[in-house]
Formats: sequence, structure tokens, C-alpha cells
Amino acid sequence: MIFHVTLEHAEDGWIVAECPALPGCVSQGKNEEEALENIKEAITAWLWAEDQKAVSALPEKVVQQQIVVAV
Repeated sequence: MIFHVTLEHAEDGWIVAECPALPGCVSQGKNEEEALENIKEAITAWLWAEDQKAVSALPEKVVQQQIVVAV
């Protein structure tokens, strides 16, 4: 998947990375390279957490067999 991210220089010298498509998905790094690597991890964690919330909200009788699909 492809996500757009924004990079912003913070007052303390760190680079703040945010993924606007995923509310609250923010990370930072000492430089742009580190900030981009960190936001990739944050995006993965955000998607995993949302998936877990969705699965746990399903009624028990609907959850027959869980199949994981990588995109």
C-alpha cells in the first residue's frame, strides 16, 4: 500500500512525520531518513491495531475462520 506522509521540522530539531489518512498516526526522527522509517513502523502498527479492533467487534458466530491477507 502507498500512504502519503508529511514531514515537519519541530522546534527541538526533530523531524515529525504524520500520515494524514490514518488519524493519530504520527512519529518522529532525528533526520528525514529516520522519521520515514519510524512512520512506516507507526503505519504498520496503526493498521494492525485497527484490524484487531475490527475482529474483536465481530459477533462470535460470524468469526468462523480467520484468514490473514497481506497487501
